[in-house]
Amino acid sequence: MSQTTLILFKPDAVEKRIVGDVLKRFEAEGFTVRGLKMMQLTDELLKEHYAHVAELPFFPEIVAFMKKTPVVALALEGENVITRVRDLLGPTDSAAAPAGTIRGDFGTDKMTNVCHASDSPEAAADELKRFFAEGEVFNR
Repeated sequence: MSQTTLILFKPDAVEKRIVGDVLKRFEAEGFTVRGLKMMQLTDELLKEHYAHVAELPFFPEIVAFMKKTPVVALALEGENVITRVRDLLGPTDSAAAPAGTIRGDFGTDKMTNVCHASDSPEAAADELKRFFAEGEVFNR
């Protein structure tokens, strides 16, 4: 089943200049870029995106990290792309991610883990709307 998912290249990916390397891995899997842009995240957007942890004590650390540099938002389409991208990334904690996965090869820990990726079709739909305006995701 063809799906479209959201991927955010986090500040650590931007700072390490590995966005292209990671994108190349996604494209090598046969996925298609449907939208791509660099953006500076706001407090409001981060509070919405991380609503599930916004009241926890470490939330300000997440905000500071995610605002450290602009991020790159990617709309990526492919067969079962949501599950396959998450498999390519490896576990959220880069320290536990095996070599050969994106986080295992490029990440450091739970926060500096290269990319965020939607975890379900519902989350992907919400997140794509959150990070891309109408007309910024292209079908062909």
